[in-house]
Amino acid sequence: MIPFDMKKNYTKTEDGTYTLYSKEYNQNYHSTDDGALSETLYKHIVPMFEVFKTKKELHILDICFGLGFNTLSTIYFAKLNNFDMKLHFYSPELDNVLIEGLEEFLYPKELEPLKYIINALVKEKYYKDENIEVQLYIGDARQYIKKLDAKIDVVYQDAFSSDVNKELWTKEYFADIVKLLSEEALLTTYSIATPVRLSMSENNLKIYEYKTKIKRKSTIASTSDISEIIDVRYIDMEKKKINNPEAKPLIDNF
Repeated sequence: MIPFDMKKNYTKTEDGTYTLYSKEYNQNYHSTDDGALSETLYKHIVPMFEVFKTKKELHILDICFGLGFNTLSTIYFAKLNNFDMKLHFYSPELDNVLIEGLEEFLYPKELEPLKYIINALVKEKYYKDENIEVQLYIGDARQYIKKLDAKIDVVYQDAFSSDVNKELWTKEYFADIVKLLSEEALLTTYSIATPVRLSMSENNLKIYEYKTKIKRKSTIASTSDISEIIDVRYIDMEKKKINNPEAKPLIDNF
């Protein structure tokens, strides 16, 4: 028996896949207009693999685990394209009640064959095979990244929006993220808000706008120039500040 009636929180999205509605944050876990699976693929997984498809090993920080779409979709896409690489995932998630109910969640048909990974994570908070390792941490993401001992190549910045979850979008938060990054690393996020982009750029990340195959654009932040690898538009955040003196990064002031 699951700890809450997940069916009451189901939201069907534009691409026919389902997400959940969070009463705590008053938001869905995915964009209903873009579609739960489509948003995951085209704002995170596809651009990430465009940059890193020849890598033999990737260490991925998935903020926050939620329904597990980012982790599962990465594995799905790697298998679909026969990428020869090892994938290591590190993912904090605050809501253990959510995690305990995931065995009953109605996943897209593309991800359903990977449900055994979810089942292992529900029980053990850990999964490992020859090519995949997933470490799930139940607790505060800010505390988790401070003690994480890993060099991260990719960050899926997928927390609830800064309107309701500001602590995972501030300049100080991204400062801790940057400490974890490898020499050539990138961060993908659905957010295109100027304060969020400033929070990242003031930690020496280069900011790019990525036009997805779905409705809304997204942001890629990188430690290096990726404009020759992937079709992106560089955003000059210093120029943004000159043109809009009122624009400020989000900071810890709670």
